Amino acid sequence: HFFRTFDTMPRAPKVAKPVKTLKSSDAKSITASLHHKNEKIERQSDTSNHTAAPSSSLFFSYNSELGPPYHILMDTNFINFSIQNKLEPIKAAMDCLYAKCTMYVTDCVIAELEKLGTKFKIALRIAKDPRFKRITCTHHGNYADDCIVDRVMMHKCYIVATCDKDLKRRIRKIPGVPIMYLHHKQYSIERMPDAYGAPKM
Repeated sequence: HFFRTFDTMPRAPKVAKPVKTLKSSDAKSITASLHHKNEKIERQSDTSNHTAAPSSSLFFSYNSELGPPYHILMDTNFINFSIQNKLEPIKAAMDCLYAKCTMYVTDCVIAELEKLGTKFKIALRIAKDPRFKRITCTHHGNYADDCIVDRVMMHKCYIVATCDKDLKRRIRKIPGVPIMYLHHKQYSIERMPDAYGAPKM
């Protein structure tokens, strides 16, 4: 009887809530907010559809001008460090790359060694080895680093052999040009494509 009585009890009438009217300023604010959200969604969509730019390392994955026999362009300090570490450049380069190598020396490198005097007399004699190919320079001045950078930018067939930090930094900005350097009294290679079997460091 209790539940039946409870069900038949009169209920309080529902009171309608007042409808809130929007001011013109509120409407403008909502419109601006929706517009901002739509722009954000469009930007996210563009970003997701956009293909990421390839890493600069991909430029070094293949260089059609590289390949045995390798053309190695030596700078002044590379020749000097090779002498200090008792390395014969052609043999050491072949041991590094497992392939025939041709060593190159520019007129600028010879000129630098000549200016350095008797202390670099042995390095000069090595640089003039007839087994090394001499590259004639036709530009003004004889700053070897600028000469090497300009040459490898025009001709991507070279590996630059250097231990100079500044020259390495400049060469790294040029896609597709490997760097040979000395590491633990032997030659090693940087940025050489995997397909050529260069040793990993």
